[in-house]
Amino acid sequence: MTNRKADQILSVAQMQAAEKALMDAGTSVDELMQRAGRGAAEIVWRIGAGRPVTILCGPGNNGGDGYVIAQALHERSVPVTVVAPMEPKTDAARTARSLFAGNVQASIGKTTGHVFVDCLFGSGLTRGLSPELLGEIEKAFLGHDLSVAIDLPSGIEADSGDYFDRSYGYDCTVALGAWKYAHFCGLAATQMGRLHLVDIGVEGCKSGAYLMRRPAIRGPWAGAHKYTRGLLAVIGGEMPGAPMLSAKAAMHAGAGYVKLFTPEKPDHVPHSLVVDTQALDVSLEDPRLDALLIGPGLGIGDVARERLRLALDLQLPTVLDADALQILDYSMLQDADPESIVATPHEGELNTLCKAFGVEGETKRHKAAGLQGATGMTVIAKGPDTTVHGEGDEDGETILLGAFEPASSWLSVAGSGDVLAGIVASRLATGDDPFDAACRAVWLHGEAARQCGPAFTADELADAVPLALAACL
Repeated sequence: MTNRKADQILSVAQMQAAEKALMDAGTSVDELMQRAGRGAAEIVWRIGAGRPVTILCGPGNNGGDGYVIAQALHERSVPVTVVAPMEPKTDAARTARSLFAGNVQASIGKTTGHVFVDCLFGSGLTRGLSPELLGEIEKAFLGHDLSVAIDLPSGIEADSGDYFDRSYGYDCTVALGAWKYAHFCGLAATQMGRLHLVDIGVEGCKSGAYLMRRPAIRGPWAGAHKYTRGLLAVIGGEMPGAPMLSAKAAMHAGAGYVKLFTPEKPDHVPHSLVVDTQALDVSLEDPRLDALLIGPGLGIGDVARERLRLALDLQLPTVLDADALQILDYSMLQDADPESIVATPHEGELNTLCKAFGVEGETKRHKAAGLQGATGMTVIAKGPDTTVHGEGDEDGETILLGAFEPASSWLSVAGSGDVLAGIVASRLATGDDPFDAACRAVWLHGEAARQCGPAFTADELADAVPLALAACL
């Protein structure tokens, strides 16, 4: 992480504690509101380029931020209309309104303009909006060319990213003080538009979440050979296609040597992929093995369970994906090294794992964090808001990462997960620790999709991994 403070994501409770720490140190709530509002006003001013702005202000401090924005724009001679369906209810909001030199109207009516700024409710919202307030938002959207949400779009639960009410797609969201989970998790993350962060002096927390940024990856050293770059074994099973796809991605992601351990040699094997059809216990005796991948195409029967046990007993850095996640249980981890394992569940597989290990949680993020804590494995919780959970900080705390730019929705294609598993395993084979391997692989997976453009296949995604890797060198 290049800038831990700017990259951190805070829960509502953590944000409130951080603001309280600033106030305890002598910064007034009015000063914090001025910092937040004037910082946001700078962004709104740039977006609007001097054209008319309408600001919808709520009764709390998010509304107070709106009054500060309005005054800052007014001072720049920008035409500003402030709409306040409710009177300010906090001292800071009342003070901010008193400092606004323009007029305030109670309803948006037929007001139109270039930019609509949503300051109705921010990160503290705990319930849905009234039909009247929803109507005000809808009229504002219809009457303006661009929309900007301050801190969060109104109607969102900040810690989960769930909508209390129907959603609108904003052109821009300006986070105040720190990123919130809803900026990157849940359905709301798809509605934020371009993201900006206004620094108000909030310090980071010792534990929490951080954004995923472009990783820095070193190429092989000048004296490298295939074994020093890492030997990866992809362990197949009943179905040959998925492990072949994982192996293809792995060969593109950094490992120097990839082998496919499979009961029978598949048709149409690439010349660069070595296939080993010996009994698995014999194949696993190779002392040069650096990492394993098991799960894609494995099956879920007794033979698959035995293959998984043999892989885990070796205690090498290992990726568990697909079928391996369906049959993994507590007993299998007893002779394994969970801290060297990366699990890559989608939501259904995550629920299966949570049931197997007695983990509960309201959201995917909480379930994945609970699974990581219960097992010690690094967990990649796949989906539109993929997150990584593991012991990744120098102080040992658990960190969750969300991608700053959501990955392409075209990744929702058969085989995409097999490609990701191959990339993770390849990074493990090169010597990355499990957390770094997981984070780098998720970024590479998303960048490969960006390189592909729309409507790609999983094979094309695997072929694009070198382009993604080149962006990190």
